[in-house]
Amino acid sequence: MDEKIKLSLERGESLPLMESFYSIQGEGFYSGKAAYFLRIGGCDVGCHWCDVKESWDYDLHKLVPITEIINEINKRVDTVVITGGEPLMWNLNLLTKSLHEKGIKIHLETSGTHPITGNFDWICLSPKKMQQPLDNILTIADEFKVIVSNNHDLIWADEQRKNLNKKCKLYLQPEWSRREKMIPLIIDFIKNNKIWSISLQNHKYMKVP
Repeated sequence: MDEKIKLSLERGESLPLMESFYSIQGEGFYSGKAAYFLRIGGCDVGCHWCDVKESWDYDLHKLVPITEIINEINKRVDTVVITGGEPLMWNLNLLTKSLHEKGIKIHLETSGTHPITGNFDWICLSPKKMQQPLDNILTIADEFKVIVSNNHDLIWADEQRKNLNKKCKLYLQPEWSRREKMIPLIIDFIKNNKIWSISLQNHKYMKVP
């Protein structure tokens, strides 16, 4: 990697932006709310059921200066969701500082496998069994969302939530390709464990990006 490019990434002056778009949040606590999405390339977790595998290799995506990313955001936008890939692979300090200076609320979607950089108004932690989240993010997550593709995922999710802060919202979300089998299991589990709620990928049902 060119030394200038490497330095730009380390400083958070540029990011490998896969895509950006204005849409409706489809999952979790803010489902149904309008938001502007920044999908950052790069992920070292590699979930087999991931529906954006093209985000994994950050070299496939253009390195975009933070100033350019900010300038592209519509003035009507009041919430930006930073997602991936795994956005915490990168330094997000400058991006979040610049967004907050414009009065924009910032939500983060992360698996929690990298140290936190940046300042966020809402953190959605979606951990994966193949790579455990770091302990420090468990205490600051606002939302805990586990993707369920088999019965053991329910047991694992309930074990993991014991390390969270008490105000964290708890969600179980069926893996899309197995939703017909998983939804009945999740419903039964929640009926017996009322601290949990179900999250559905409503954007896919509505066919919005």
